[in-house]
Amino acid sequence: MKAVADMNPQEIAEASARAMWNDDAASQRLGMSLDHIAPGQATLSVTVTEAMSNGHGNCHGGYIFTLADSAFAFACNSYNEMVVAQHCSITYINPVRIGDRLTATAAEVSRRGRSGIYDIRITNQDGVHVAEFRGHSRTVKGTHVPVDA
Repeated sequence: MKAVADMNPQEIAEASARAMWNDDAASQRLGMSLDHIAPGQATLSVTVTEAMSNGHGNCHGGYIFTLADSAFAFACNSYNEMVVAQHCSITYINPVRIGDRLTATAAEVSRRGRSGIYDIRITNQDGVHVAEFRGHSRTVKGTHVPVDA
């Protein structure tokens, strides 16, 4: 593997995502896929199963939140720094049905010092906007890929 110091920003984002994905049992076991990664950006998707339905026969909002939160995590951790969520909120716009393919697209809004703000748009297979998520991040100690001294 190439040394982090010799990687460009895209390579750092990809290496960070690989390291995170390898340890992300929740996203993997829920059937998510990591479709795109770049510095400050990530796209994840999942197909809604019957096990994800609520009492109304729609997708439970917690699964939509989890998809968005995973996209947020990959976007804000794309600089080979350990970053955690400080605050998150979601607004549900349209119902999600069993069988829908959801895509969460995360984009960095601001990254200054140890704080970041990311917006995540969740759409279905028809491009219908189903939810909007905003995450505030905080950088902590550590890296995903070891940095040579």
